[in-house]
Amino acid sequence: MQKTYSLFSIILITCVACAQQTQSEINIEEPTNLKYTTELVVPDLTIPWGMTFLPDGSMLITEKSGELIHFKDGTKTNIDGVPDIYQRGQGGFLDIKTHPDYENNGWIYITYSSAEGEGDGGNTALARAKLSGNTLIDFEPLYKAELNTKKGQHWGSRIEFDDAGYLYFSIGDRGNRDVNPQDITRDCGKIYRLNDDGSIPESNPFVGTKNAKTAIYSYGHRNPQGMAKNPFTGAIWVNEHGPKGGDEINIIQKGKNFGWPVISYGINYNGTPFTDITEKEGMEQPLFYWVPSIAPSGMAIVSSEKYPNWKGNVLVGSLKFQYLERLIIENEKVIKREKLFEDIGRVRNVVQAPDGYIYIAIEGKGIYKIVSK
Repeated sequence: MQKTYSLFSIILITCVACAQQTQSEINIEEPTNLKYTTELVVPDLTIPWGMTFLPDGSMLITEKSGELIHFKDGTKTNIDGVPDIYQRGQGGFLDIKTHPDYENNGWIYITYSSAEGEGDGGNTALARAKLSGNTLIDFEPLYKAELNTKKGQHWGSRIEFDDAGYLYFSIGDRGNRDVNPQDITRDCGKIYRLNDDGSIPESNPFVGTKNAKTAIYSYGHRNPQGMAKNPFTGAIWVNEHGPKGGDEINIIQKGKNFGWPVISYGINYNGTPFTDITEKEGMEQPLFYWVPSIAPSGMAIVSSEKYPNWKGNVLVGSLKFQYLERLIIENEKVIKREKLFEDIGRVRNVVQAPDGYIYIAIEGKGIYKIVSK
């Protein structure tokens, strides 16, 4: 039965949201005496979704359209041997990450939209491979979400490793919010945790649970497109797209339910509510949420000595408003927001590289390095 809302209910929802939106209503400020600027490093990219760095300082870049680019000494080279990429809507070639012990084992991890598996359409897949010259070799599929769908939205996807060497990756709800995110027997709307070889850790929260997808580490997510390990605590942080309002930052915890779509600070794109609550027992509250939405993608938690006045801050890209947002956090609460590099373009990714510099990927332009003025 379709849920209906009285005028009183809509007013009540609005009042409750307004009473609770203290964090998102922190005014975003223009930075004063900004010490940094941007320098274009890799030009002429379309939608550079993922980037990772090799020990020689070169860069691997995924283009959503399906190309893997090796950028070294000012030259871009297309890499052969990439898997078949299923192009639909927001799907395509997504994230890329080198293994923490890459120098010894050579593994590179990727997420991408794949048509393999049951059903028409596609879903998000995780794989690993090694780079030999200009070709990927030893390709190993590690995980493929089920079932396929022709819907084009909410594929995720980011990849991160924690301090124990576990591999985390995200898959969005694939546009099926009323079924996937809250059901641990189904893929999608989840953060997953694997061993680096793709096997399931015995300590995963739903190992032994009947019919559960045992790769799941947390659930109740909408569309996480930013993920970073907090270098100071080791925790995995994500940001995820809400609907109209309600983008979130969450600190991932074992077996926890992050509430989508039962609780949310957002509404439908047409302005109508889809839930009448913003909190519920057994469901986690976000560390921070945005109203209005900024369409967050990419995230870095700054630890580099190259940006001493940003240390411990969180940087998040805004696709919608085309700037980089700096969040100053104390005791896991945002106390200040700043808008950096306004109108630079749709910020798809933010990475702190091994060289200590922060790189941002801008759609329709390329990859920029943040440098001192």
